[in-house]
Amino acid sequence: MIPYPQIDPVLIRIGPVAIHWYGLMYLLGFLAAYFLVRKQILEVDPGVQGKKGHAAELRHLDGLLFALIIGVIIGGRLGYVLFYNLSYFMENPGEILATWHGGMSFHGGAIGAVITGWLYCRKHGLDFWRWADRFSVTAPVGLGLGRIGNFINGELFGRPSNVPWAMIFPQGGPVPRHPSQLYEAFLEGVVLFAILWPLRKRPWIPGKKLALLLIGYGICRFVVEFFRQPDPQLGFILWGWLTMGQILSAGFFLAGLFLWFYRGRSGVSPLN
Repeated sequence: MIPYPQIDPVLIRIGPVAIHWYGLMYLLGFLAAYFLVRKQILEVDPGVQGKKGHAAELRHLDGLLFALIIGVIIGGRLGYVLFYNLSYFMENPGEILATWHGGMSFHGGAIGAVITGWLYCRKHGLDFWRWADRFSVTAPVGLGLGRIGNFINGELFGRPSNVPWAMIFPQGGPVPRHPSQLYEAFLEGVVLFAILWPLRKRPWIPGKKLALLLIGYGICRFVVEFFRQPDPQLGFILWGWLTMGQILSAGFFLAGLFLWFYRGRSGVSPLN
């Protein structure tokens, strides 16, 4: 067993203001997305011609990233409310806005980001699929950082285990558990980024990299859910082993498969 590192979830306190590690991870994730998408725009891109094209794309990057941040926050909170604790929030509607009490859903945040991103692109006449691909290959960075934030908070821990690297989490009782947050950080962050980022220059039909993100995340999250403790208010949803996270991740996987073949209908090989 490995001792759980007792890290204060609050990074810095300045009077009544507290900066949490988890919030910092969100910020770093968005900053990483900004600089990595900017890098893609400045790289050789057949969809952008010349310095003027680059300048126009960079101007839209700021506005689109802001729209995505709004979508992630609102979608993440509403996703948690609807998918994980609807009965509680129906009885306590005032708690819906109390995000400082915790409760965000990646699946909801992803849906929110797609909606706000699509609305922004439609308003400004941008190619939604091309922009979605740019952000998709950077998304694993934010996913991995977010899971590290969960680990520091000691939340979303794993199921009881006797593996040598099991840990006793303060909120998980005296039982050693899988550090499932680190499993997710590795699979959803490191592995998925190692797969997607090298594909950024592939001249695929726009939208296929978003499809790969959905497929890859769906697989990684579905697998890790076997090691993660189910949410106590839900437990197992079906057959004594299927969790809400697995149901939602299976939905993302199927959506990714559909998008992959839907965007490939023109006959262009995905391996071009």
